[in-house]
Amino acid sequence: MIRIIMHGCNGKMGRVITGLLQGDAQAEIVAGVDPYTETANDYPVYPSIADCQVEADVVIDFATAAAVDDLIDYCEARKMPVVLCTTGMTDAQLARIQQASEKVAILKSANMSIGINMLMDVLTSVAPLLAEAGFDIEIVEKHHNQKVDAPSGTALALADAINEGLAEPYAYKLDRSKERIKREKKEIGIQALRGGTIVGEHEVLFAGTDEVITFKHTAYSKAIFGKGAIQAAKFLAGQPAGMYDMSDVVKNA
Repeated sequence: MIRIIMHGCNGKMGRVITGLLQGDAQAEIVAGVDPYTETANDYPVYPSIADCQVEADVVIDFATAAAVDDLIDYCEARKMPVVLCTTGMTDAQLARIQQASEKVAILKSANMSIGINMLMDVLTSVAPLLAEAGFDIEIVEKHHNQKVDAPSGTALALADAINEGLAEPYAYKLDRSKERIKREKKEIGIQALRGGTIVGEHEVLFAGTDEVITFKHTAYSKAIFGKGAIQAAKFLAGQPAGMYDMSDVVKNA
């Protein structure tokens, strides 16, 4: 049984993962960390990671960027693998995480969905073939009206996956309204839409002469991110020090 510390256990994703792990035969949450300790849980909850002395195999983090520094210090000191799902970290924090990966296994990904990460692998393979054939590349992402960043980290990750497969990287075009010029050939257009309660939708279009090929992923609930994080934790527990991402999970699924 893999023992998990849920960092940010009383947030939205923490509650989702807590529910998903109930009755799981392979993994269980043995402790949680959250400043809001009054919420009832089936495991002990500590206000900070430094207060948690419970033995565990891996940490799943869905807290805040402000809590990442203490988390990385904790995991590095105990050689405890961590699935890092928090976003919005500074360049200094990212550098610290990279440094810590020399001593402990860290898995960080722009999107925890298994489907999105499989799509990234597909795009890396097909992009050079379609680009060579003269197809233009556009990405459209849609999210709920409370999301403040645009474009989404996932849209940028999809663009990065496309560029990974290309011999010469394409530039990213985020806004066409400021210039009245024709589209450049070697660019990836990325457009963001915000409205309602859309969990997440990403569409990648390869537009050629008289034909369009579309790859689309739709998230209908946050549960897909929780399932991916759990699968990542099961993969990461016991791995040697290093920096991992969800592509490693997909390859070992």
